[in-house]
Amino acid sequence: MPSRNNRARGARLNRNGLVRISAIVLAAAGAMFTPSMAGARDSHLKLPIKDAMATAEAREKLGTDVKFVFGAPGPAGAKVIGTYTSNKKTNFANKSDKDGCERAFLSAMITFKERALREGGNAVINIQSYYKKNEFSSTTEYECGAGAIMGGVTFRGTVVKL
Repeated sequence: MPSRNNRARGARLNRNGLVRISAIVLAAAGAMFTPSMAGARDSHLKLPIKDAMATAEAREKLGTDVKFVFGAPGPAGAKVIGTYTSNKKTNFANKSDKDGCERAFLSAMITFKERALREGGNAVINIQSYYKKNEFSSTTEYECGAGAIMGGVTFRGTVVKL
């Protein structure tokens, strides 16, 4: 039988004399001592642009209406419309880092295509990775951030009329 003193403190003893701890206290303790899954990993990957652009889905959704130029200013004489940023995240659950990054890459490129067409452009030039505001410019690779459950890309590029 629990003593009056234990009941006064809110503790309850079971038949074996052990104190039951409420689920709320356990959850709070677990949250304090367990690192979040999203923050557990933040890998910065460099992946080939050509692989992401060569997927069947990328060829279908990006088409040929808008030209994309990575890490270079593009042809001389282009009429500059504006510089824009595209930041896309995706769920990495049940995906390899490469598959997740290619999904985020395609989402960002679709956003650029839609922006270029809306603004009257037909190309996006000088596309560079801008993940967490760190510039990475390459004609062959893009940067993708991969976490435990989420990942994404950020690109900056200039919409032009060729």
